[in-house]
Amino acid sequence: MDISSGEISFMVFRRVSRADAGEFSLDGQMLNVLMELDGRKSLVVVAKNTALSMGVIRRVVSKLIELNLVEPVEEAVSVLGNDFFDYLNEQLSLATGPIADVLIEDAVDDMGFAPGRIPRHRAAELIDILARQIPREEKRMAFQKAMIEKIRGL
Repeated sequence: MDISSGEISFMVFRRVSRADAGEFSLDGQMLNVLMELDGRKSLVVVAKNTALSMGVIRRVVSKLIELNLVEPVEEAVSVLGNDFFDYLNEQLSLATGPIADVLIEDAVDDMGFAPGRIPRHRAAELIDILARQIPREEKRMAFQKAMIEKIRGL
């Protein structure tokens, strides 16, 4: 898993048990972060608890992943449901026509997610990407307004 770019603050990791745990050494930062990763805390909470910047957290967690000491907790982050995507498709179709499905597929892929695995906190980013594909200002504004209302209801 590559976390070298993108938003990681809401990601959650848990420790992984290894039989060969004694065959490598950890510095103080790595040990502090490893102890905080309990499968429930997001990385922003871990950063606060350890008084480390998100840049340092990114580097440390990358190293812990490389050492197979931690793994992401997929279930910890709620994802956008089918009802959201149905509504998104309906609203985007009003603005772009039948290519809405393709635009949504491409935007999800550009964000680096599998369909149906986009975290809720990334909904606004998805909408922004899609809104840029709508050439007519009035249709773009109507799309954004409808989707903002949908996000507020999540």
